[in-house]
Amino acid sequence: MSKHLIAPSLLAADFLDLQSSIALVNESKADWFHLDVMDGRFVPNISFGMFIIKQISTLAKKPLDVHLMIEEPERYISAFAAAGAQSITVHYEACPHLHRTIQQIKEAGCRAGVALNPHTPVSLVEDIIEDLDLLLLMSVNPGFGGQKFIYRTISRIEQARSMIITHNSRALIEVDGGVGLQNAQKILSAGADVLVAGSAVFKAEDPRWVIEQMKGISENPVGMV
Repeated sequence: MSKHLIAPSLLAADFLDLQSSIALVNESKADWFHLDVMDGRFVPNISFGMFIIKQISTLAKKPLDVHLMIEEPERYISAFAAAGAQSITVHYEACPHLHRTIQQIKEAGCRAGVALNPHTPVSLVEDIIEDLDLLLLMSVNPGFGGQKFIYRTISRIEQARSMIITHNSRALIEVDGGVGLQNAQKILSAGADVLVAGSAVFKAEDPRWVIEQMKGISENPVGMV
């Protein structure tokens, strides 16, 4: 049985029929809902905030994995927790007092995650890796869906996995951006635990089938060490 998690990103869903997209994820083999919050400042795009997440939480039957691509995320942690977030991930690049923000997320009763942009060295989170529940590696430049996977992410996943083992951390490695059936195997084999998939799921002819296929991939296929 596969241990990895699938988190479809609702940013790629049809917002004119969001209820159907939520139902699709509820009925699929996906594990989490991934919700990207963008403020138009930290990233060059604006998505949705607490109000929409609160509405999603009334229909979602699976945990809400909230990714804050915003400046000053510490100002809004309690509000996103109250809106229904079970996991809250903030960006290393947006948090001058990162340890404090992580503790704030935990005090709000949520899993605490830190995201790294593609250019940010994985080693920068070594001092806090034992405090994390999630380490999210961006495999595209954040802000827009449908981008091409940055292949160097594979070596970054391997580096993160080594760090987690060294520090006996319980953090899950989440990979977000350009993830699909064409690269999911390599991402998982490198050490990822959670696959965030947006366009690969919601732009597919049969999203449930794509989710099922991604969920069914073996992390260590025959012939691989």
